[in-house]
Amino acid sequence: MKKIYKIFDHKWASTLLWIVLIIVAWEIAATVVAANNRSPENILPHLYQILAAVFSTSKVSQGMTAVMVVLTSAKATILRALAGFLLGITAGFFLALVMKLSGLLEKMLFPYLMLIQLIPVLGLAPIILAITGDINSSRVIIAAVLSFYPVATNTLAGFKSVDQDKYDLMYTYAAKQRTIYTKVLIPSAIPYFFTGTKIGAPMAITASILVDTLQGDGGLGCILSQSLRHAMSIYVFWLIVFFSAFVGILSTYLMTWIEALISPEKRGIRKARREYKKSAVSQKVSVCPQISIRRRKAE
Repeated sequence: MKKIYKIFDHKWASTLLWIVLIIVAWEIAATVVAANNRSPENILPHLYQILAAVFSTSKVSQGMTAVMVVLTSAKATILRALAGFLLGITAGFFLALVMKLSGLLEKMLFPYLMLIQLIPVLGLAPIILAITGDINSSRVIIAAVLSFYPVATNTLAGFKSVDQDKYDLMYTYAAKQRTIYTKVLIPSAIPYFFTGTKIGAPMAITASILVDTLQGDGGLGCILSQSLRHAMSIYVFWLIVFFSAFVGILSTYLMTWIEALISPEKRGIRKARREYKKSAVSQKVSVCPQISIRRRKAE
């Protein structure tokens, strides 16, 4: 049992366990659907059927296979989501900075931020389209709005998390306001900022797909609607579902990787780990000759 617990202490082991459990549950549900004489591919296909659709060479639309249809449509959706995400996190960071500079602006703006976040995406899309008059611009703005709120609120929480002792120390050194922000506030807010980006990145992708289903004109959402209406293979729908989930998870891991490169705290942890490993190796090297000498004497 101790060995089993030791194995599941590793992150990869728990992740693998969850993947296996999800696969088993999926296959049981697909088997139940098929046993009830319902068309499983329209409701819940087996995973091997979805995997077969990935490698299938049969054409489903305009001379393209299912994978080619998904990848071609994904390009437009991901580019719009990326543009909206970058716009949203930039605006969210600077708005949090402005609200930190002025408590009055925070009291005025924060309730409206919450109000915008409470509006459903399906209700927000026609409003933005009516204002901009352009489909592509409206999709970018909606992705920006959804990724904007978590970044703004988390970054503002990061600014407020700074201890009073750090302010007192900077005032003791007669530091300027700009120095306080660049040396204390912004570095302290970086982990909170990336927490917001990890939430906002998948939301931007989801928003882009949802708006595509409403407004058409290409994209994953548009192909998703067509596959549900049986305008093409239903397996295109399932490929889009899995592809969207993969991109969302990948975006979160990408934000984690960027945080590890940028955050001073993460860099300090990596440096401490490297130094610890070097010291551990040097200790082993110094101890091993002594052990071998003792063994020879004993022999």
